[in-house]
Amino acid sequence: MRALAAVALGADGPEQVAEAAGLSAKDTALALLRLREQGVVVDGTPDGLTVSYDLFRGLLRRGRPAPPTGGGPEAAVLATFVRGGRLVRLPAQWTRKKLVLRHIAEQTFEPGAAYPERVVNERLRAWCEDSDGVDHVTLRRYLVDLHHLHRSEGVYRRPEAG
Repeated sequence: MRALAAVALGADGPEQVAEAAGLSAKDTALALLRLREQGVVVDGTPDGLTVSYDLFRGLLRRGRPAPPTGGGPEAAVLATFVRGGRLVRLPAQWTRKKLVLRHIAEQTFEPGAAYPERVVNERLRAWCEDSDGVDHVTLRRYLVDLHHLHRSEGVYRRPEAG
């Protein structure tokens, strides 16, 4: 992470990365190798090393799309309770709560794919980071109760559409 931060802040060669990150030459070489293998840092540009911001943009686009921006009551509800791919809070009104929970299920889990409980918890925890009083366990319980997720022997699946 320190090597990536150094590149992001302008270090364009291994020596500069090592100095900025406070790493040994060996640790710097290993970190840069790993970052290049993952496509996070690229070289060959006139300025030397650079962060592959396109990679991050692509990951963000595939991650959690923003709620629909078109008109309509559903978009307004989602815009109120979901911001930046995070749950602000759960609505008190049951119909709105079901809409928000369906949105979370659709954006977080692929239909038919199997997810161990650990992965379900990680993904739902991400929704709760900036939430007022909602935790991943509550979300998981609601998603199971509303049949957005099916649980069997510690494995969760989102039902196929249809």
